[in-house]
Amino acid sequence: MFYFLVFSLNLLVIFTTHVSVNGLDNGLARTPPMGWMTWAKFGCHVDCVKEPNGCISDKLIRSMASVMVTEGYLDAGYEYVNIDDCWSEMERDPVTQALIPNATRFPDGMENLSSFVHSLGLRFGIYGDIGTKTCEGYPGFWIGNGSASDYFLLDTETFASWGVDSIKVDGCYQDIDLFDRIYPRFGQALNFTGRPILYSCSWPAYQVYVQREPDYASIAKSCNLWRNYNDIELSFESVLSIIEFFAQNQADFVRYQSPGAWFDPDMIIVGNEELTLGQARVQMAIWSILSAPLLMSNDLRTIKPEFKQLLLNRKVIAVDQDPMGIMGERVFNASDLQIWVKPIEPVVKGKPSFAVALVNTGVADTFSFKLSDILTGKDSATSYSIDDLFGDEPLNSPIELSSNLTLKVGGKGDARMVKLIPRDGLFFETLTNNDLS
Repeated sequence: MFYFLVFSLNLLVIFTTHVSVNGLDNGLARTPPMGWMTWAKFGCHVDCVKEPNGCISDKLIRSMASVMVTEGYLDAGYEYVNIDDCWSEMERDPVTQALIPNATRFPDGMENLSSFVHSLGLRFGIYGDIGTKTCEGYPGFWIGNGSASDYFLLDTETFASWGVDSIKVDGCYQDIDLFDRIYPRFGQALNFTGRPILYSCSWPAYQVYVQREPDYASIAKSCNLWRNYNDIELSFESVLSIIEFFAQNQADFVRYQSPGAWFDPDMIIVGNEELTLGQARVQMAIWSILSAPLLMSNDLRTIKPEFKQLLLNRKVIAVDQDPMGIMGERVFNASDLQIWVKPIEPVVKGKPSFAVALVNTGVADTFSFKLSDILTGKDSATSYSIDDLFGDEPLNSPIELSSNLTLKVGGKGDARMVKLIPRDGLFFETLTNNDLS
């Protein structure tokens, strides 16, 4: 999560050339991480008497991990099961100073839970804070009491011994002036363990909050993924505010993202009752266009079938997981429509394919535009086959670059996604309307 505490804390565009950057030197996250985490749905619910099926506990993690396997989420690519804040005791071990899991809610310990998660073919993630306390007041990695020292080596060794595969490091109860030094140092401590551990940083989120310009080049060298905006809330308004933040800053952000180093617009809240199916399509469409991590926060045990189908949509997931790892951009923005475009594979004779997402922000349900207008400044082919990624209806295919493309996009707060595949010399020329349903 992202709290700001006393101690811490448009338009038609063209694609920008990427700066060559490398993520944390751990070989991880060559495509955006996918999985599930507790926070947006279950928060810091720790009363297991009142909420036996929804408190942060061994039981919750085991049940959600099991559903991820039996219901096809792991097969679709969702592999991380992440615990957010509120898993530990309120104090460290008085003898060793090690972090210890809450004995009531995690009676068998984290190593045992991690082993169970691994036995299912999943990866196990945990949470910590670079400050003296986590955002909910649990022990952080910083010693405090006037000391400039930390528990970095002790805690990373503890996590490695538990079999942790991923860690989210928040920034509460810490001096923001230290972030540029201590977040990289924690990443080095992770590397010293010898265990590959995915590193998620809240580093720039706190800097953006106080209107300080983050050093994204350095962040991309130290973190596998990073938050740089407010926490997502269980509302469509929150989803739209995140989308607008990324659109307004896309010319800058696109330069720093690459395999191993990802901007994280926060959790996927698809499947929670606060989003309609159309609104859920908007989030899945834009997160995949951004090449964002797909980290669900919902109750997979009770999710409705139509939302499950959306989360398991292999075509949309493939856009998100495209090996080129390019952050797509908003290329058109009007009062009733946004259009987003992302270059993806396959590349045919040097011409990329494109994922195109339309977001309906008005009252009309049908939109027509010239293909060449949304691909201005891009390395476009002369004609394309079209695949409908949400499977709403068959599309006329092929289409010339100079032709108009007409699409229905549901009502206000809904999205449509298509894939444009260059036709020249590729087997996609043989696609029929039945292939596009």
